[in-house]
Amino acid sequence: MNQVIAKPNNLTISSRIEERWQRGELTQAQVESFRDFLTEVEREFLQHRIITNNTYTQWFSNGTATDTELRHFLKQFSVFSNQFLIAALLKAINSPTLQQSRASREILLNELGVIYRQSGQNVGERIEQTEAQKDREGDPELISTEGTVDGGICRFRAAHFEWLLGVAEGLGLHYEELGKRKHGRPSTLHFCDELQRLYGSDDSQIAEGASFAVENWAAAGFWQELEDGLTRIKQTRHPQLHLAFFTWHNRVEGQHAGHTLEELEEVYFQSNFDRSKFILGGREILDAIAIFWYGLNEDRVNQVFT
Repeated sequence: MNQVIAKPNNLTISSRIEERWQRGELTQAQVESFRDFLTEVEREFLQHRIITNNTYTQWFSNGTATDTELRHFLKQFSVFSNQFLIAALLKAINSPTLQQSRASREILLNELGVIYRQSGQNVGERIEQTEAQKDREGDPELISTEGTVDGGICRFRAAHFEWLLGVAEGLGLHYEELGKRKHGRPSTLHFCDELQRLYGSDDSQIAEGASFAVENWAAAGFWQELEDGLTRIKQTRHPQLHLAFFTWHNRVEGQHAGHTLEELEEVYFQSNFDRSKFILGGREILDAIAIFWYGLNEDRVNQVFT
């Protein structure tokens, strides 16, 4: 076995696949088929317009959003963030294997306030940080980017929605104004509904494609653009803003995308894997994500605010 395995531009054949090939667990034909599939995923998902050209987050990164525009963004983002819990629960319920169920519950429970715990770290162990570090990186009593929720502790203030509430309160928004369906614009609610239908689908092939697309969208840079814009606003106008919700997600989403590639490597070589359904699930959820962001951009251009 000395033939070189070709690799696509961004989604590459990992060392895990190469090792399986070297051990004879996979044939050259299987590896080449997977390589071709990654090329298709690269084209259909990572070259999707909402990943390559998100006009709203590009504008937002400049830090020029008015307070009215900023409040509208936070209100719509809070609806997506809070309603995502329903899709995440459906994904856990509909997971086809125990391992996948646990992976889904990791995400859901962390969203609800169970803090990741690193192996060997004592529950509740404190890491001393300054107030500025806590604001930039998150209070270590509430936020961790590594480890597992298994053996972690739950704190109400560690729920992602409460972090977002902390940002919104700095701009005069309150709990009762955030997160409910009644606060959502039609484009926001469409995205929430599609998350439930696709990300939480009971068809595991559709759900796998949607999950892969969502995590790779989240890792593609929009969090950095949001953090850049909010950091400029904090520095120039609103020093009271707490940005840990955005800085934490910016740091952790790359890890989630890596995990989805591992999951894809496991399911792709199963006999029941359906390439067309996987692509369909991912493409349709990316279309829904685009409607959410383009809806925000249209609201900004037309000065339509909630």
